Amino acid sequence: MSTLLSFDAILNEIRAITTRRQIIVEEVPAPSKLAPFAFAMTADVTTVDAIDNDDSDDDDIATARFVLLHDPAGQEGWLGDFRCVTFVRSSIDQEMASDSVLSSVGWSWLLDALAKNNCAYTAPSGTVTRVASSSFGSLDERADSAELEVRASWTPLDGREITSHVRAWLDLLEQCAGLEPIPEGVAELHRSQISK
Repeated sequence: MSTLLSFDAILNEIRAITTRRQIIVEEVPAPSKLAPFAFAMTADVTTVDAIDNDDSDDDDIATARFVLLHDPAGQEGWLGDFRCVTFVRSSIDQEMASDSVLSSVGWSWLLDALAKNNCAYTAPSGTVTRVASSSFGSLDERADSAELEVRASWTPLDGREITSHVRAWLDLLEQCAGLEPIPEGVAELHRSQISK
């Protein structure tokens, strides 16, 4: 499958995406051995209070990574010449972590985000993991914690629509972080573009 946009043009479109105020997105080094072309970024969801106090490093409620791979010749298993590889991890309460249905729900959040953004794709794969942690001994003062992790990859069918897949990843991150949807007609303060 060929694309009408160069990889650099696709990256320029990705870098132009704006996010909600609570989401901090940063371009990071991409893996260099998986495909001839690669791009990677991370995103952290923080509280509005942390943003207002310029203290976002201490109050992350979710974190994520997005990697875009491109091999003009395609690769076995991709069924195309692009591959999106994603990871989202968020804090959840202990009761949610014990709910066996949460893994299926986490996967449905990904599929719903792809559908919402009209993403045409094939060959989806991934895992959803629920982790609950309790600390003991010298770490006894730490509160119990729980996390949800969604790891997924899929093949976009149209290289001209990669930004839709990035927006789906951001939607998944928002869902996992428990951010309320922005009502229609309400203006949201956005961050400017992805920082390099």
